[in-house]
Amino acid sequence: MSEFPSLVSVVTTDLAAVTRGRPVTAARLDKTAETGVGWVPANVCLTAFNTIADPNPWGSSGDLRILPDLAARYRTTATGAETPFDMVMGDIIELDGSAWSACTRTLLRDALATLKAETGFTLKATFEQEFKLQPAEVRETAPLHAFSFEALRAADPFVPRLVAALEEAGVEPEMVLAEYGADQFEVTHAPTDPLTAADRAVAIREITREIARCLGSRASFAPKPAPNEVGNGVHIHFSLVDATGKPATYDAANPGGLSTEAGSFCAGIVRHLRGLTALTAPSVPSYYRLAPHNWSSSFTWLGDRDREATLRICPVVTKGGRDPSGQFNVEYRAADATANPYLAMAAIVWAGLAGLREALPTPPIVNGDPTLMSESERQSNGLHRLPETLPEALEALKADPLLSSWLPPKLLQSILVMKQAEIGLMEGLSREAVCAAFGARY
Repeated sequence: MSEFPSLVSVVTTDLAAVTRGRPVTAARLDKTAETGVGWVPANVCLTAFNTIADPNPWGSSGDLRILPDLAARYRTTATGAETPFDMVMGDIIELDGSAWSACTRTLLRDALATLKAETGFTLKATFEQEFKLQPAEVRETAPLHAFSFEALRAADPFVPRLVAALEEAGVEPEMVLAEYGADQFEVTHAPTDPLTAADRAVAIREITREIARCLGSRASFAPKPAPNEVGNGVHIHFSLVDATGKPATYDAANPGGLSTEAGSFCAGIVRHLRGLTALTAPSVPSYYRLAPHNWSSSFTWLGDRDREATLRICPVVTKGGRDPSGQFNVEYRAADATANPYLAMAAIVWAGLAGLREALPTPPIVNGDPTLMSESERQSNGLHRLPETLPEALEALKADPLLSSWLPPKLLQSILVMKQAEIGLMEGLSREAVCAAFGARY
């Protein structure tokens, strides 16, 4: 291990889902926690391609601080790097200490507080994240078998090192596994409160990338490595917890096992899904993945254990008399790692809360392939095609007055101009080139 001073990075994750920040020495972290480190408003409009969308609502003026949350520090010496991996998540504040309107971490915290104040409910959540590990050496043989033990061992020592680093950092990893795609892996963590889950999603991405780098490889979380390759999704699992701390998502007497309240929460999400995708799948190649028969998502669809559904009721294990209520959860599948995890989680909370406010009935739980149904069958089941391009998703976001109203005006404007800038940068490029451009940056 290096004899250099230990550095801690105080970080924020922006609308491009890029984690940026400022380093301080570990010895100065406690002092930094009082006033934070400097930041600039227009940084929220940085694209994934290191350009600032222009014009943007902030311009070149103004100053902010990133205030570290010392309870959200992730440190490990197990990555193989010469110095420790050490980052602490921060909230962006004004110079007087008040919350900055475009801080997505604060936005999530506020959404959760509103949910609890109005309904008594809180959530448990977890992020499943898929990524492609570029082999350190190009293989001359055929691709390894999906989900295979051989594929896991071929990446050695990547997986054991990743598990060790995540454990030491306090992420509570549940599994790192070889996935369906060539050189594709998935990493999961234990359920926790949604703010911590979003923090962990960020830490997992950065720790994974660092370990890959230290092994002479590269890990990419981009939604589509190539047009004809398996996509990388982020699956956001959630369940309701009542005011007494008891699980509140399961009711065996109801369709799909969803409690009345969980059904309303899901109904709110389904109602706002077309606009939500602009926040949870916010890049040009996101929509190459969100297509029928991709095992991702393509319709406003609540399904029971169906991996094509956008909202999937997950299975539970009852072997040995196990209680399903504590396991029962729903998975949101129309997300990927180009999305800011705090904003994606907040959007799910807002939409679910809207369903609870109106006491919406549980949506139809649909089995079968929507593409094989008649238009009238799809209509009767509430199945509408998700946006097929990012511009279409942005239009759906603007056309959803309730969803737009949840976003502070300057934050909404920042999202729109930044995403338009990224769309402009991709104009004229082939799908292969777009996938390569995002693959190099995520």
